Amino acid sequence: MNAVLRTLLAVLGTTVLLTACERPPVDSIQSGPRGTGMQQVYNPRTLAANAGKHTVPEALPPASSDGPKASAVYQNVKVLGDLSVGEFTRLMAAMTAWVSPEQGCTYCHNPANFAEDSKYTKVVARRMVEMTQHINQDWKAHVANTGVTCYTCHRGNPQPVNTWFTPVEPKQTKRAAGGDAGQNSPAKSVALASLPYDPFTPFLLESKPIRVAGTAALPEGNRSSIKQTEWTYGLMMHMADGLGVNCTFCHNSQSFGNWETSPPQRTTAWHGIRMAKDLNVAYMSPLTPAFPPERLGPVGDVAKVNCATCHQGAYKPLNGESMLKNHPELAGVKRLPPATATGTPLASAAGN
Repeated sequence: MNAVLRTLLAVLGTTVLLTACERPPVDSIQSGPRGTGMQQVYNPRTLAANAGKHTVPEALPPASSDGPKASAVYQNVKVLGDLSVGEFTRLMAAMTAWVSPEQGCTYCHNPANFAEDSKYTKVVARRMVEMTQHINQDWKAHVANTGVTCYTCHRGNPQPVNTWFTPVEPKQTKRAAGGDAGQNSPAKSVALASLPYDPFTPFLLESKPIRVAGTAALPEGNRSSIKQTEWTYGLMMHMADGLGVNCTFCHNSQSFGNWETSPPQRTTAWHGIRMAKDLNVAYMSPLTPAFPPERLGPVGDVAKVNCATCHQGAYKPLNGESMLKNHPELAGVKRLPPATATGTPLASAAGN
């Protein structure tokens, strides 16, 4: 082999190596015992490029709770009717800034009659407010007291940037004998790995078990197939990419499946997976008929949520800063006391 050919091969090999890895320097933070590989690796350039997404907008001045209720002054207030007119108006102004800063109020409202529901965006927005309250009230195991607001997902966009649709099955999948399990089609959904390209439908819409390895020998032990394991890995790749973390953020490197020695983030993530499924099943999918065809996916389904919808590359959305403290009206639907002995039925104080 002559010198020129050796040089060309060396350059080619170096190029392949460099394009397959992140350019140093990177920062690492130890998160477990030394020598176990329990550390998080962060690229400062990626963090700097992503920082703008997590800037929390300045809150509007608080409004008084005194005065008439919104439901008594405005027509067709089915949610948030227990707020004062001042509180209600402040939240509407905040939602406009969070979701449709360029389109303004008319993104959801007919300017000739704000009360009517002629625009699908208003119907959807009303349900999204209910969903936000549901998350903050019923999913504290995942969001704790930090909570979420409309801005957590929208970040100034009418449609959240990170959502997912059921993908069209690739042609090669149909041709492959027995199917290729959605592999060999590197997709952003699995961080471009050669894993099943749709890890969301089985786990964030359906109720497929998330399994990798068992603790007992066959035939009584683990009965999950390699195909099931690869789908699980696809979901894990999405979660790591969506949160900007390593596997060891949630797992102990000495035993990935051991819950007793796992970091507490694993329990939080367990609840997060189930929360995403709950939102997709109970809130997003039922809204499919409300959306026009151009807002639906290639197979006619509605946009749905996954981990990246809120996190957007940060291990805590908005780097952990809470906007809920300035908008307690989104913390949850106010509950009336339990029914009395006279049998008075329970009712919602929020006008739902």
